Amino acid sequence: MRAAVIHHCGQPPVVGDRESPRPGDGQVRVAVAAAPITPLDVLCWTGSSYFGAPAVPYVPGVQGVGRLDDGTPVWFSTAAGMRPGDGSMAEYCVVPAPDVVALPADVDHTLVAALGLSAVAAWQALTWRGELRSGEQVLVLGAGGVVGQVALQAARLHGARRVVAACRSTAGQERARRLGADAVVALTDADDVDSLAGRLLDACDGPVDVVLDPLFGVPAAAALRTLGPHGRLVNLGSSAGEHSPFDSATLRSRSLRILGYTNNELSSEQREHALRVVADHAAAGRLVVEYETVPLAEADTAWSRQAQGRATSRLVLNLD
Repeated sequence: MRAAVIHHCGQPPVVGDRESPRPGDGQVRVAVAAAPITPLDVLCWTGSSYFGAPAVPYVPGVQGVGRLDDGTPVWFSTAAGMRPGDGSMAEYCVVPAPDVVALPADVDHTLVAALGLSAVAAWQALTWRGELRSGEQVLVLGAGGVVGQVALQAARLHGARRVVAACRSTAGQERARRLGADAVVALTDADDVDSLAGRLLDACDGPVDVVLDPLFGVPAAAALRTLGPHGRLVNLGSSAGEHSPFDSATLRSRSLRILGYTNNELSSEQREHALRVVADHAAAGRLVVEYETVPLAEADTAWSRQAQGRATSRLVLNLD
């Protein structure tokens, strides 16, 4: 079979021939249709994650979409880069049966691959961890990314009365508007907590109830000041900084909650349920995300774009 193979940490994968895998006890084989290049894939490849340096050579890809031998369309996950073994960026992949989720027959495989665990994180962080209720106001930081795009739509689907987006890039701001954000605030490198909090408050219609935060840093501290009494900020990333300069008075004066979220906390049943919900909404046209398809033969250049921060949307390898 053809596969993208990483031979050395820090060097892009090389596309070549690799022996087709055979399923063992408790495993199933998937004919892969689409495999996204995710930030987790790149983090593992650097060798600097808390999983340690991956055993090379290996096929990367922590998730993908394809079909079982009986034709059933499925989403699946792997531990590629985190534990020895191959991932989704190949024509065939072998995975434990519990790591496979059946998909609606009419869903776009590439769209589900682009959504994947990022969509699960946005959905669960907002609705399960953040306990979003109908009629509440939501602020989504980093709304131009996959997590942010899904969060904007999930908030609407759960009856939010107003959804405000905050994005750094012009492209992200335009995406947020197309997805129905009521207001869009530009994030800049020059932001301090006071000035950004003022702009966010101006964009909101009164106190915010839930903030979805994949950024942390200054944006999180500013967003905390928009929350009303008993408001919730759910953090699921730190792309703007590992530390945030918020103050005790802001937290205590409104009895705010800062909540952490990780997909790793989900049980297999919770993850499967969330993926089915995401896939059902995608099949019905209620959940979309911007992505770019790339043929497997160009995996090396696509990988470099993701690793160097030059990808403007989710990159998905097409293996059909």
